[in-house]
Amino acid sequence: MSSTGRHALVFGASGLIGRHLVLALHAAGVRVSTASRSTASFARLRAWLANHGLDDAPTDLRVDFDADHPLGTKSAAWEDITEIHNCAGSYQFGMGIEEARHANVGSVEAVLCVAAMLPKLRRVVHVSGYRVGGQNPKQVPWDRALTERTYRALGAYEASKVESDAVFQARANELNIPWSIVNPSSVIGDSGTGESDQFLGLAGSVKEIWQGTMSALPGNARTFVPVVAVDHVARFMAMLPTDAETVGQSYWLLDDRTPALPDLLTRIGRHFGVSVPRIRIPVPVIKMLPRSIIKADPETLTFLSEDRYPTEPARMLAARHGLEMPDTMTTIFRWADHLAAQRFGDAAGPDRHFTEIAGIRSFELGHAGARVILPGLPINADSWATVAEAIGGTRVIDLPGLGMSGGTSPRDWATWLDALVGNSEPIHLIGHSIGAAAALEAAARRPDRVTRLTLVSPFFLQPPGGLSTRIIPLIAAYLRRTNHLALARRLTGRDDDADRLRSSVADLRRGKTSWRVATLLAHASNPRWRGDLLQKLVQYQGYVNLIVGANDPLTEKCRRSLSSISRISVATIPGAGHHPHITHPGEVARAILENSMKAEARANGVNLDSERCL
Repeated sequence: MSSTGRHALVFGASGLIGRHLVLALHAAGVRVSTASRSTASFARLRAWLANHGLDDAPTDLRVDFDADHPLGTKSAAWEDITEIHNCAGSYQFGMGIEEARHANVGSVEAVLCVAAMLPKLRRVVHVSGYRVGGQNPKQVPWDRALTERTYRALGAYEASKVESDAVFQARANELNIPWSIVNPSSVIGDSGTGESDQFLGLAGSVKEIWQGTMSALPGNARTFVPVVAVDHVARFMAMLPTDAETVGQSYWLLDDRTPALPDLLTRIGRHFGVSVPRIRIPVPVIKMLPRSIIKADPETLTFLSEDRYPTEPARMLAARHGLEMPDTMTTIFRWADHLAAQRFGDAAGPDRHFTEIAGIRSFELGHAGARVILPGLPINADSWATVAEAIGGTRVIDLPGLGMSGGTSPRDWATWLDALVGNSEPIHLIGHSIGAAAALEAAARRPDRVTRLTLVSPFFLQPPGGLSTRIIPLIAAYLRRTNHLALARRLTGRDDDADRLRSSVADLRRGKTSWRVATLLAHASNPRWRGDLLQKLVQYQGYVNLIVGANDPLTEKCRRSLSSISRISVATIPGAGHHPHITHPGEVARAILENSMKAEARANGVNLDSERCL
């Protein structure tokens, strides 16, 4: 038993709310056990908790709802449980009726069956929903007419949640089990980090805003789709069993100040720095449109409502316990950033986030360290993920206006690069193609900070592109319409690299990214800029490693002009072209690490070069 005398059993602990609830209960000094479906499920939960600072894992308990004795053999692990938190259920649209009832109604009945067997139980806290809470338990069991009417009107998911709310109250009352219900609205990410792994519902609209595929804003100035931070829901649930007045009560958790849906999406668009449609479509019209046009499951349309909810009891209770709701718009922006950084589930990982650099929202991939990679054209930070992981201690950051970063490209470079290196320890910049130019510009501006350069496929030392690369409208149109397979064939000549370029293609279709890329490609042939970059390279006093593909060599003129500079070396990757980090990531990683070791040795007066590469 914990020092608080509380032992909580959490069902659905591997879900979004459940995971945060375990953290909140632990922070409140509560001993926690979790009912996991399998050893593998618990292992994933334990790893997530450890990544969030909780090394003291909860007790792993098994419950078999299909067995005659769901708790199995009796043990002390069960006997002193004082509270159950039920976060179990299925948040999924498009289910069949029986599937939805089994997941949401059946799970409630099973949890209460377990609750009735626990001798020291003092409370069951159940997660219902803001659109389904407050049902009449006296109608349970539902007759056939009510069941058919409800499921036909709401769809399987929402109807099963309505039924489960009523069944939970009725069954708990029959068993004389003290209960409390929380009715959260759309649960979004953590208020501090924005973290969430749910990409349904409102997250789908955020994705459309990010991608620029939303043709019109849904609803009007009264369409209310409220949100609440997941960590606030967790702290509220953890607090409920400590207050005797909450027995038999339901609490609606949401922020009444959540902007109307069109305004909410507009604010998110401005935060993303993307254009947002001005046209609004009334909800009745949306409900008449075919699914192929609205691009959403029809079940989600019931959430487009002007209804308001009884939030005062929850606000008063939270105030009494000193629990303050996080600022909603701040949480929404952090959540939206997290969704975009995870590419809405297509590239999930803990080391993907946006950061502010000189006031520009910049996408970062990887771990903080002394190395920073600046990607080239027309690809993004994700294309460097394999190399960054191999060399370790490395961040990859999309340049302004490129990849997933905001800004308008070269016009933002100077202040952005100054901010990137200005307050850091000595830094090793690794620039690819156009990123090599940015890295060199940073080194020229702040040679005291940029002590080492690695320039991969530095375009200004290689032959300029042909006339076709200078026709900006043509290149921009091609890039916006290309697919990952066609782009792979053009950049590397291999279909095998197509999957690595999916995210780059997605970025090229967003906003004006393809136009910025085309503009930079055209500018890369400018003799004046190329000459200026060469001069800055010659003047730079730090150690420089040039990495090129054998099929994309330096020009003979550039080789001659650099041959007398001992601090510059060249590593050639056999069989590679302009994008060796895609076709030969292992060789590029080794070249970076080997030359880093040489640079450190040279700084200590030791020359590890057996011969010059140039």
